Amino acid sequence: MESVERCLHTADALVSISVRQSGITRAAASDEWEIHVSTFERFVDALVTRYQGLNHLSLRSLVEGFIATALVLVERGGGNVPSLGREVGPDARDVSVSDLRARADLGKLIEFSTVHSGAMPA
Repeated sequence: MESVERCLHTADALVSISVRQSGITRAAASDEWEIHVSTFERFVDALVTRYQGLNHLSLRSLVEGFIATALVLVERGGGNVPSLGREVGPDARDVSVSDLRARADLGKLIEFSTVHSGAMPA
């Protein structure tokens, strides 16, 4: 349960990056959580769009694991993430002065999501 709690704290922190609500709420039972699929799908889509525009290696690294897991949840919930099929230009909000050429790699993110899927019970 502690790991689920940490994931939810991460989702809450990423709301400010995505500028969307996560769609995750605590259910009536204290150890259960509800995911509003369409809200979560829009949240993850916004995160992937933002991820693609990040050229700040540290920030991109911090969100990759969460997005990889979230992509599995969206897929298993029957949703899709349209931003995986389109390229997004650089986002000037989080610029890394050390390497302005650093770009997000959607292929790497999708591969990472596949690894997460194999580790998550169906």
